[in-house]
Amino acid sequence: MITIWGRANSVNVQKILWCCDELVLPFERIDAGLQFGRNNDPEYLAMNPTGKVPTLVDDDFVLWESNSILRYLAMQYGESSLLYPDEPKLRASINRWLDWSLSTLQPAERPVFWTLVRAPEAERNAAKLATDIAAVTVLWRLLDTHLQGRFFLEGEKFSLADIVIGSYAKRWFGLNGVERPPLPNLERWYSRIATRSGFKKYVDFPLT
Repeated sequence: MITIWGRANSVNVQKILWCCDELVLPFERIDAGLQFGRNNDPEYLAMNPTGKVPTLVDDDFVLWESNSILRYLAMQYGESSLLYPDEPKLRASINRWLDWSLSTLQPAERPVFWTLVRAPEAERNAAKLATDIAAVTVLWRLLDTHLQGRFFLEGEKFSLADIVIGSYAKRWFGLNGVERPPLPNLERWYSRIATRSGFKKYVDFPLT
């Protein structure tokens, strides 16, 4: 049995759960992080010395870093799926978005999310928030351009790239207090992936 340590409202946990749903893969999830604690306990740090979530335990195999977990699940249990195709150019293109999500999108998205969802309103800096929103809007415009004429992010089939970027897109479209420009390609893509069962079960709920 696969065990996933991490709270359900963590975007990095959500994408793992969504992937498990796509693979029809049973798992147990254990709350950890923020209000649940446990991630700084010695037992947790022995599994994941970063003290972050998620952490995957698959029998005697332990893995942390969310996108590495996604790749592992697809390679270990998704041989017949098209989430992570073997063809080198297509796999590299999918990897590009997984890397970009952590190197570029998440750092730009995080301050907007934390300000509007988790910070007390009295502590919000309106000028900084406007700057942060403008910065992340540039990235969603980039994705809108990339999605012109595409049904999915890469190739002809739904892939890990759609899971990862789709999980962050929920935050973009779910935030209150953000004036979003029209991004028709992004909106069409998002409306399609939002119908998938894993998105509905593990991603599509109010931001907290």
